[in-house]
Amino acid sequence: MINKFKDSLKNSVSFMKPRIVLCLLLVMAFLFSAFLFAGQTNTFIIKYNGTNTTVRTLSADIGTALVNANISEECYKVESALRTGNKTEVSLLKTFPVVITAGDNTKTVSACENDTVEKVLKSAGYKIDKYDMIEPALTSLVNADTYIDYVNIDYVTGSYEQAIPHSIETVYSNKMDKGEKKTTKAGKDGLEQVNYTQKIVNGKLVETKIDSKVTLLAATSTVQTVGTRKPAVTTSSAVSTVSVLNPSSPIDLDEDGNPVSYKKHVTVQATAYTYTGHRCSTGVSPCPGYIAVNPRIIPYGTKMYIKSSDGRWTYGYAVAADTGGFIYSRPTNVDLFFPTYASCCQFGRRNVEIYILN
Repeated sequence: MINKFKDSLKNSVSFMKPRIVLCLLLVMAFLFSAFLFAGQTNTFIIKYNGTNTTVRTLSADIGTALVNANISEECYKVESALRTGNKTEVSLLKTFPVVITAGDNTKTVSACENDTVEKVLKSAGYKIDKYDMIEPALTSLVNADTYIDYVNIDYVTGSYEQAIPHSIETVYSNKMDKGEKKTTKAGKDGLEQVNYTQKIVNGKLVETKIDSKVTLLAATSTVQTVGTRKPAVTTSSAVSTVSVLNPSSPIDLDEDGNPVSYKKHVTVQATAYTYTGHRCSTGVSPCPGYIAVNPRIIPYGTKMYIKSSDGRWTYGYAVAADTGGFIYSRPTNVDLFFPTYASCCQFGRRNVEIYILN
């Protein structure tokens, strides 16, 4: 009987042995798998909106952990992430939309409670400088009701070249008939460099200021000569004059009785004088037509045509041949010789027009 029990127990142990070994192997495999899983699991402790949320995931990506924690990307901003082994502590900042308007463009960006206007603009890609106009101020903290008005102002300098128009210089000549015009010298445009500063607001040009102009090539003027000589309508031979002297050829006179051609025209005061019993300073005998002058101003031998300024007297063709004491008190004056004392009294002293002929 005892022998049968031993045989039965022996057979039972022999039957159970493979199963025990299999169970042990399964347990070991489970424990090994659990160990491996535990080694690959990443733990995230997420601090957000005043609460801590723990998320375990095989992924090491923070974004995946946040998705598993049901936190929307539109509502947070990662402030910090500290990883120690498989454990990561993530601190999130709550975000809100902020509207930025720049000219005709409007965009909405995310911002945090501690963000300033300057930080929001820079994170949105705006390059700020001292010329920009921004409301609110750059140092202002933003909130969910903040509306940023950004005016980008840039100053751009440059230069270009442009022509300097040449001018027309008019010269009057009594050697040309009145109304006659002639270009005696051709002008030429110059060249200058114009330096400017442009004001650009939100990408649009609003103002251009000329800073300076530098002449690269000076312009030369066109010289235009205009005639003043009136056409001759008569000659001195056809006019009654005080002078008895005759020029080598008749003097052409215009419609006003003035010489058509002359070297110089002056207006001076003249005094009448007559015979003194002496010859002229140049040795010639005095007669109507020989006049007394200051030889330092009108040299002896100068030929001229003389009329009174009031038009009442035409003295006619004259030659500088004498002088007198008047040159000390009236150095620019002249004395006109008249044939009689009576004619001297009639003429007296008056202004005359002298046309220098040579």
